[in-house]
Amino acid sequence: MSSLMAAVSDASQPLVHLTHLAAGPGKPTGVPNVGGGEAPPGADGLLKVLRWVAWSVTALCVAGIFGVAAKMAVDHSRGGAREHVRGLGFVLGACLLVGSASGLVGALV
Repeated sequence: MSSLMAAVSDASQPLVHLTHLAAGPGKPTGVPNVGGGEAPPGADGLLKVLRWVAWSVTALCVAGIFGVAAKMAVDHSRGGAREHVRGLGFVLGACLLVGSASGLVGALV
């Protein structure tokens, strides 16, 4: 394994030299660190709309769970449990996505 790493290291040395040449004198050679960035003017309105959307989707997820529970109660005598478990799985999957959306985006950015 170490011979493979040594071969990769030897092969990458000319590429490092090319990146320095392409950047030119006095120019940065690495990828810039942009940090968290700065919100543009008027971003408060967009954030307000995103909060409304997040609240609405959360309310829809709760309503979806209530809807599945209501269907289960009505269809209890007919034995349609598979359909309800499938529906509950979809609703809980949506709840999981809504709850982790902020973390997912934060991990990707």
